[in-house]
Parts: sequence; C-alpha cells; structure tokens
Amino acid sequence: MSASDTSPPFGTIVGLFTGKVAHPWPGKPPSAIAKRSVDGPQHIDANGFVDDQQADLTVHGGLEKALHHYPSEHMAFWRNTFPAQANQFASGCFGENLSTTGITEQDLCIGDILSLGSARVQVCQGRQPCWKLNTHTGLDQMAARFQTTGRTGWYYRVLESGTVKTGDHIELIDRLSPDWSLSKVISARFDPCLDIAVAAELATLHALSASWRTAFGKKSNRGFTENTDERLQGASGSRLDRTGG
Repeated sequence: MSASDTSPPFGTIVGLFTGKVAHPWPGKPPSAIAKRSVDGPQHIDANGFVDDQQADLTVHGGLEKALHHYPSEHMAFWRNTFPAQANQFASGCFGENLSTTGITEQDLCIGDILSLGSARVQVCQGRQPCWKLNTHTGLDQMAARFQTTGRTGWYYRVLESGTVKTGDHIELIDRLSPDWSLSKVISARFDPCLDIAVAAELATLHALSASWRTAFGKKSNRGFTENTDERLQGASGSRLDRTGG
C-alpha cells in the first residue's frame, strides 16, 4: 500500500539527541543513555547519528536499532504518573535520539517508510526497556511501566542516509503492513499470553526486526515462557548489559 492510500502521519521534530559512552553508575556496566540536545543538521548513516554512541552493540544500536524515536506527547503522562519527579520528564530524558510532536505508536505500522530530513527510515520494532532506564531515572519500576503502558517509542532501520535537523517535518512515504500497527505489535511483544497463531504470524513479518521475529518465533511454541525479571530489574555481574533491547 502506498502513502497515497493512507492517511499519513505527520510530525515535527522538536529535538535531536546524541550521547557518548560513560560510566555513570559505580559497579555497573557503561552506558550512553544520557543523551544531550544537539543543534544544527545531524548526519544519519546506516548506524544512526554519526556522533551518537552505544555502550554494548550486542543489545543496543546496530542496523535495526539505528535511531530511537520517542514522542514528546508521552511526557505529560509520565509527569502525571510520577508527580514528585515531574521535572525530569522532558524530551531526551529516556535516551532517545529523536523527539517529535504529531506521531505516536498509534499512528504507525511496522514497516512504515518515513522521511527524516533527507534520510529515509523504516519502523522495525518498539523499544524493549531494560534496568538502565530504572537507574537513569531513579525510578525502580520505570522499565516495567514503560513496557506495560506501551509508551516505548520505536526504532528505525536506515534505508537512505541523509541529514536531519530540529524543525523538519516527518511524513509517511509507504505503508507495507497496514494490518500490523506499531502499538499492536508492541502489545503483542510483551503479552505473556499471546495467541500462538498471532506469534507465529509475527515471526514471519519481514519488516519486523530480526530480534523481534526470533522472539515471536519462541512465543509461538506452546508452553514457552519468558522471564523478564533480569532485563527489567537487573542482576549482579556483567550480564546486566546483555538483557535489554
């Protein structure tokens, strides 16, 4: 289905963010979750912003998690949910690369191809939060709440390199999987009782990231259970950084 056959989502970029690998938490693995706002055009290649870093490329970054997009509209929800910490909920606070107005998980589908400045990107999965979100925000249940609300934001693969700047508009170029809204797929990914037929279908959805196709393949096996405790709450030792997405 082409964009002309849909009602394309339309958004505006209100913030761009990059970060460097650091050791913010004594005794725990490094992280680049603390992103800073950047001015001027930012170059995007296959791995995302050229000036951005990730600490562990086995679970962060890469071709199918090149850029993390988080809607600024969600900040009001988090301020209301955690009023004592309301001041910290502003664009960039979750380690995202892009903040926008006008587009949320409800407006997109897996496989959507979007303009991002002069770059072309494709929606390929939601964010799978890990314990670092808890530590970064100082809220022990942040990752779990992130997941259960479905307000995770999403990741892009980069189809065409280019540059983007604050103020640029985002438009839908093509919609490949109109039956699989992003919000629906995020909900399915974290549903412990997901119908195995749905899981099996999602495991073959080509536009979905390979890691999420693998996860749905496992969920399509009757009797499979997924323990998310280590990812969401962390554990001792170097395995901490290898459980998030």
